[in-house]
Amino acid sequence: MSLAIRLLGTSASRPTVERNVASLAVVREGETLLFDCGEGTQRQMMRYGISFGLEDIFFTHFHADHVIGVIGLMRTMSLQGRSEPLRLWGPRGAARMLKRAEDFGMDRLSFPLQITELAPGERVVRTDYAILPFAVDHRGARAVGYAIVEEDRKGRFNPELARELGIPEGPLWGEIHRGRSVTLPDGRVIEPSVLVGAPRAGRKVVLTGDTRPCDGTLEAARGADVLVHESTFGDEEAARAVETGHSTAREAAGVALAAGVGTLVLTHFSARYSRDAGDLGAEARQVFERTLVGRDGFELEIPFRGAKGA
Repeated sequence: MSLAIRLLGTSASRPTVERNVASLAVVREGETLLFDCGEGTQRQMMRYGISFGLEDIFFTHFHADHVIGVIGLMRTMSLQGRSEPLRLWGPRGAARMLKRAEDFGMDRLSFPLQITELAPGERVVRTDYAILPFAVDHRGARAVGYAIVEEDRKGRFNPELARELGIPEGPLWGEIHRGRSVTLPDGRVIEPSVLVGAPRAGRKVVLTGDTRPCDGTLEAARGADVLVHESTFGDEEAARAVETGHSTAREAAGVALAAGVGTLVLTHFSARYSRDAGDLGAEARQVFERTLVGRDGFELEIPFRGAKGA
């Protein structure tokens, strides 16, 4: 089952020639989730092959560089004759802010709009996975990050051993793989543990939005396959990061190291680093080697891990 992230905008506060403002798509087995929707996001979606048929947009907070693009995106969807509902999610204040976006500069939408406010810890449950908002620290803003957390998968079934044990292929195999013991015609009882391996961990992707390093991110990111963490500034602007409620690349790497994540992806760069954020990557790798520097259009496929606990 495929799972990938696609960065649509990696600039902080304002677009630059090289980078658009904040937006990120998660594509899981053909289903698209959009996180934040800064100015020009719909152009980035066209450019990088993200479907307008998505059903969900999640907002980390409502500073302009994370939300203004939803106005144009909804208008385009309406002009294209969309009839399916669009679900918008965000922290407290979402209903008021997004209702304004719906009313701004357009006729009545051609589709129903569903707006839901989420508190940290309030899970959005889907088939086989959930989206979990968590508290972040962004200069007093009502802001959250999001963790996309898959359920554990069943262990691997051993068909060769099943045949050796004389278990006929068919419904009995299914019962065993579902964790149920079976009784064979000769009276033998086969327990699932004989033929089914340990549960295999699902994947976890954590997206911070804008934040200082904080306990909320650290707890949400523990053991994550991928952490996408804002890194607005380099070391020389550490004081500015504190003042504005952002993180440096080195601080993002510290969170990744403490949380034991697989890969750190840096994004949300100040315009001063727009042309080349390589120095930010170098600073982060001094703390956490498995660091990637994001760019607009960057895509990362996320593979499954092995057995749970492996």
